[in-house]
Amino acid sequence: MDTIKGLLIDLDGTLYHGHQMIPGADLLIKALRKAGIPFLFVTNNSSRTAGGVAEHLQGMGIEAKAEEVCTSSLAAARYIAEESPGATVAILGEAGLHEACADAGLTLVTEFPQYVVQGIDRSFTYAALTQASRWIRGGAKFVLTNPDLMLPSDDGILPGAGTIGAAIEAASGVAPIVIGKPESHLITYAASILGIDSNQAVMVGDNMRTDIAAGAGAGCQTILVLTGLTTKDNLDYYKKVTGVTPDKICSDLTELMTLLGV
Repeated sequence: MDTIKGLLIDLDGTLYHGHQMIPGADLLIKALRKAGIPFLFVTNNSSRTAGGVAEHLQGMGIEAKAEEVCTSSLAAARYIAEESPGATVAILGEAGLHEACADAGLTLVTEFPQYVVQGIDRSFTYAALTQASRWIRGGAKFVLTNPDLMLPSDDGILPGAGTIGAAIEAASGVAPIVIGKPESHLITYAASILGIDSNQAVMVGDNMRTDIAAGAGAGCQTILVLTGLTTKDNLDYYKKVTGVTPDKICSDLTELMTLLGV
């Protein structure tokens, strides 16, 4: 590939499955460091803090630092802070979203918010749905960290942030501003952290619907790795569904390292 100014690397399905590292993930990150290629771990996961994501990677043997992590929570908080510095926000989410909004200088409130920002929230209740929909109908802006309908877990599939968001949208009649993949906000924010434009970045991921679609939408070069959701058998289907074709396809992370020349 052309000289790479920055890699944006998806996590689940690309570097690991749950708590199991995908073969070669640790070697890939070591090789990128040795080659001096800038990179960020980019994830739709809104529940963990950047430090928590780094610890999760470290626990599998993948060297990672908090400052190398860009989550949908961080991107959502930055989106709101740039649009309305110091805005009041009501949060439906977990630790990662609370910390991101506080660190962005937003004011966390429990009534009369300017924004309702929502991510995965495993303590979500009917009362929270009622209150959030009323705020939004009353004029609060609705920001959704990521639209994932399903969340993989060690004991099966759970409803994701997008499922909760769909309920709030149905109750309020207002569609959210979506930050995470497949929308481009997360990608453009991650590229800005590396000090480059998104059209200078390369998005690496396993999911055609999210990673590759978001990268293409943001103007990135894209590399699909067949280590997760997308396989040789369903690739043509996902190309048709997304209308996107990856710039490069690698069967595994060893092939990716060869492509990158590391």
